[in-house]
Amino acid sequence: MYGRFLEAEIKEVDVALSKEKKVKVVEQATDMLANSKLVVVANYRGTSVQSLQKLRRQARDQESKVRIIKNRLVKKAMQADERFKNANLEFLTGQLMYAFSDSDEVVPARVIADFAKSEPQVEFVAGINADGIIINAQDVEILAALPTRDQLRGQLVGLVAAPLSGMANVLSANARGLLNVLSARTQQI
Repeated sequence: MYGRFLEAEIKEVDVALSKEKKVKVVEQATDMLANSKLVVVANYRGTSVQSLQKLRRQARDQESKVRIIKNRLVKKAMQADERFKNANLEFLTGQLMYAFSDSDEVVPARVIADFAKSEPQVEFVAGINADGIIINAQDVEILAALPTRDQLRGQLVGLVAAPLSGMANVLSANARGLLNVLSARTQQI
């Protein structure tokens, strides 16, 4: 009897703390949704805690965050944002993780896609862009396959440099040809 009283008392304390924590989580999720350029939603069912910790480290290294938040709390956070007032939130079911980035539109998708190569049970569910538009899983996969900014810059430099290097080769070939003719002429004399 005394043990049951203690359990009931502990549960009441946990519920009070839990509500405070839930409010804080909803506030954090609302803030992340408001400030992120892209939020990627993925199903992580069957993934070990160690693997998820590894994913979080990888995301942090790429200036992204991965959080596991109860779907009900994410729905509350989305309902607090005007952009999602009329959004269909039926995709928020199952064991979901959320990848956020406030600096790059593609990094969260790429982080999850790279992680899914070693953890094939991880699947994209959806994405949410900065305008509040919900993107389907196939489009998120396409975003993940895009080259990084640095790769795009390298390709651009290569495209710009190719005609210049070609012109330099043509000009140097003419100069080499002239030198070869002069060299051959001096050997004849």
